[in-house]
Amino acid sequence: MKFISWNVNGLRACYGKGFEESFETLDADFFCLQETKMQSGQLDLDFEGYKSYWNFAEKKGYSGTAIYSRHEPLSVSYGIGIEEHDHEGRVITLEMPDFYLVCVYVPNSQDGLRRLEYRMRWEDDFRSYLSGLASRKGVIVCGDLNVAHEEIDIKNPKTNHHNAGFTDEERAKFSTLLESGFTDTWRMLNPDTVKYSWWSYRFHARDTNAGWRIDYFLVSDALKQRISGAEIHNEIFGSDHCPVELVLE
Repeated sequence: MKFISWNVNGLRACYGKGFEESFETLDADFFCLQETKMQSGQLDLDFEGYKSYWNFAEKKGYSGTAIYSRHEPLSVSYGIGIEEHDHEGRVITLEMPDFYLVCVYVPNSQDGLRRLEYRMRWEDDFRSYLSGLASRKGVIVCGDLNVAHEEIDIKNPKTNHHNAGFTDEERAKFSTLLESGFTDTWRMLNPDTVKYSWWSYRFHARDTNAGWRIDYFLVSDALKQRISGAEIHNEIFGSDHCPVELVLE
């Protein structure tokens, strides 16, 4: 079973840069999107054999998530059930017979770390949400988690040490999430490989591969033995992020 996750940084913009071709080429059972930056009705984009689920932010042109699925879920939920967090379209959960699939766009701590305090509350609440799901069945979490976990996951760790996405606080929260019973699938299969999933549009960062690995698939312990493949598709363009992949037996 193949899963793809991609922060498209505006689906309407990505659509004009070959999104449909990439979607067809990747040929996934589940195709999860983050930062769709859309409201309902702004883009009619259907694919044969897939049903889609959308969580739109209340603020126009901001955030948003979506999942295209070839498989009918038992149930679908939006958000994590906490008022403070559920206005920005950041989470969709599909319940399948033997796992939950959670598509997430984690809040950015932003320039000057002005949203770091909120990010810390989000991290704790989101981890609690995932732990609740994992107490019932296996959990797959995918999306833009807005953190490079270790120095191997970022081109310039020293100069970015206190920047959003590579603060000690954010990295520690990610470690705590893994310690609570989740596995970083790509890093498990590629312990020493340097590969990135996001490059700033500034300074021609993608041309020089000055990137960050901030897009992930995590699985709970119940699914760890089923991991059979993981990839970062940095050959695919259309966004400042590239798609990431998980294959489960």
